[in-house]
Amino acid sequence: MAEIKNYTLNFGPQHPAAHGVLRLVLELDGEVIQRADPHIGLLHRATEKLAESKTYIQSLPYMDRLDYVSMMSNEHAYCLAIEKLIGVDVPIRAQYIRVMFSEITRLLNHLMWLGAHGLDCGAMNMLIYCFREREVLFDMYEAVSGARMHAAYFRPGGVYRDLPESMSQYKVNKIRNAKAIDALNENRQGSLLDFIDDFVTKFPKLVDEYETLLTDNRIWKQRTVGVGVVSPERALNLGFTGPMLRGSGFAWDLRKQQPYEVYAQMDFDIPVGKTGDCYDRYLVRVAEMRQSNRIIKQCVDWLRVNPGPVITTNHKVAPPNRESMKSNMEELIHHFKLFTEGFHVPEGEAYAAVEHPKGEFGIYIVSDGANKPYRLKIRPPGFSHLAAMDEMARGHMIADAVAVIGTMDIVFGEIDR
Repeated sequence: MAEIKNYTLNFGPQHPAAHGVLRLVLELDGEVIQRADPHIGLLHRATEKLAESKTYIQSLPYMDRLDYVSMMSNEHAYCLAIEKLIGVDVPIRAQYIRVMFSEITRLLNHLMWLGAHGLDCGAMNMLIYCFREREVLFDMYEAVSGARMHAAYFRPGGVYRDLPESMSQYKVNKIRNAKAIDALNENRQGSLLDFIDDFVTKFPKLVDEYETLLTDNRIWKQRTVGVGVVSPERALNLGFTGPMLRGSGFAWDLRKQQPYEVYAQMDFDIPVGKTGDCYDRYLVRVAEMRQSNRIIKQCVDWLRVNPGPVITTNHKVAPPNRESMKSNMEELIHHFKLFTEGFHVPEGEAYAAVEHPKGEFGIYIVSDGANKPYRLKIRPPGFSHLAAMDEMARGHMIADAVAVIGTMDIVFGEIDR
């Protein structure tokens, strides 16, 4: 009887963002991967179809739930696409706020990725270290939108409201005494900008802590160096974007190549890798966190000294303020029409893309002149990356499949949208 050498294995879920919605079928020869076949479709949320039956503003919160660790970046692309169709101007202060929160979102995403990737490869402490900082970033989300994750803060024409002048404070409770509470409230005495400034000052040292744990760690390098190598040409052909493309040595970043909002005024660098392996992509993302920190600092400094409106004055697109809505009949009509019927978008089509933490995230809208999109198509970065799973994992061991899934930074909300 012939001895069976190759066998097929259902692998995972391994990564926290592949929680049962990735069926990865591995064909193995012993412990070496001969073929990796990712099956998607176990989550399908029909976001693109749902958007056809909702007004433009009602579809906005769906964007938060695509890549649910990069919430405002998804909203950003959606708002840019609508603004391109309508031709509405966004106030300069709103643009700075958007850029600042897009970079805060990049930190949120990369911290989640670093903690989960470290955990996947056996570095248990990484998740705890990274989540320590994510809590502070969530406080910033909560301060402007009232929600810690699904903010729906970006709106066509600007942002929902201006930055608050005070931060919420911890109160004395059974678990913590007054002294502990005072320590927690130390950096919450001023405005949100003061709170962000305090975080930005401390963050580089915290990134140093992550690097101390991983960058020269012998086990980490054994798990990531030379694993999942992709050449620059192949990365381009596979449709890679973001850190996956830059990790292969290709300095492509939409914030520099096709600047949107106020990125052209920002001073930052594009980190690139050399060999295109998992370790290079790790180094690129860690360096990106430092660059995002620089951008946030520049936005904070500008926003401190430049007050102004944060949403368009066109009341066909954005609601009037509460005071005028309650004292002026015209404004009340605008408000009522906007939240019942929504705004009508001129006929046409538009594509808008942002440099999302995972790569190029694009929204393509086709309008037939109604108050709902005729068609909405989402271009998620993770879909192209997952398609390269077979090529990146072939010839590696089973344990390396974990590192390859981790290095892609995949979230299934956008892949199986």
